[in-house]
Amino acid sequence: MKLRGVLLDLDGTLLDHEAAVTTALRRWLPSIGVAPSPKLRALWSAVQERHLTDWRAGRITFQQQRRHRVRDFLAAIDRPCDGPDEELDTIFSGFLRLYELSWAPYDDARPALRALRRAGLRTAVLTNGIEEQQTAKLATIGLRDLAGPVYTAETLGLFKPDPAVFAEACRRWGLPPASVVSVGDRHDLDVLPARSAGLHAVHLDRDGTGPSGEPHRVMSLAGLPAALLAH
Repeated sequence: MKLRGVLLDLDGTLLDHEAAVTTALRRWLPSIGVAPSPKLRALWSAVQERHLTDWRAGRITFQQQRRHRVRDFLAAIDRPCDGPDEELDTIFSGFLRLYELSWAPYDDARPALRALRRAGLRTAVLTNGIEEQQTAKLATIGLRDLAGPVYTAETLGLFKPDPAVFAEACRRWGLPPASVVSVGDRHDLDVLPARSAGLHAVHLDRDGTGPSGEPHRVMSLAGLPAALLAH
């Protein structure tokens, strides 16, 4: 079947999430009396992923995962917070404000979206996130109108890596899964489950650390149009 659409991930694909987090932590950690370091950056990511996994599984709310993340992080750096949830919200808001100020697109994002449009392909975004924040990201980085429809886990009630989220996004988009390519930086979230749902998939392996046996891989969105020809 002829390809008609490209379903793109957001964080790590169009928006440089890692750089935004790193910048935010570098500015936020001193405000709570801690010097930034690669070790603390890794700790923040590990704690975040643990609680986001619980959120995606439906065990906690999005707000709760933020609170759990802050509480566990502070405990791990010997600055425990035993106060009420509102105190945790206040602490997290300091990080969140700096994270939002650090949102920026990858340099290859806008040119790639334009190239896909010129090639006659429709684009949309499928993201494991909440509607308000993810649409705000696209607006802030200037890609909201160019990216196409935005499908969030919150709205769909499904989360990557469930293949059903890809099938549902295609259904709402009005395109058969076999005519759509999923593109994202997470092989486990954006590639394997998409294929299980009947989509094609291309792994955006920006740092070159993805599975060596992956046949459909690009290291930049600049290579995406050519990679789609392989399908």
